[in-house]
Amino acid sequence: MTRVKKGVHALKRRRSVLKQTKGFRHGRSTKERQAKEALLHAGNYSFAHRKDKKSHNRTLWNIKINAGTRVLGMSYSKFIDALKKKDILLDRKILSDLAENNPEVFARILENVK
Repeated sequence: MTRVKKGVHALKRRRSVLKQTKGFRHGRSTKERQAKEALLHAGNYSFAHRKDKKSHNRTLWNIKINAGTRVLGMSYSKFIDALKKKDILLDRKILSDLAENNPEVFARILENVK
């Protein structure tokens, strides 16, 4: 049986790992073993934080809507409740953008709801 020399494949795998860890600090970008470990952790963190980002953004939207409604004399919870009762189907992302960038449009929506 002929032997299989794995030099080409090993080099390709090593280069691939080191290419992915380019920009990491210290040995994590130059040493194969540390780079592999760093990649595993980076993958876990990126997965978890993709989930966290959604929650964080929703919280931020709520804060912006609350700030916009307080200026116009209404609380956030009453505003959201009134929107649901009036069947206005604007999501929090759009409402927060309106409250921040187009306060006059947001004020008209709030007047509609009252």
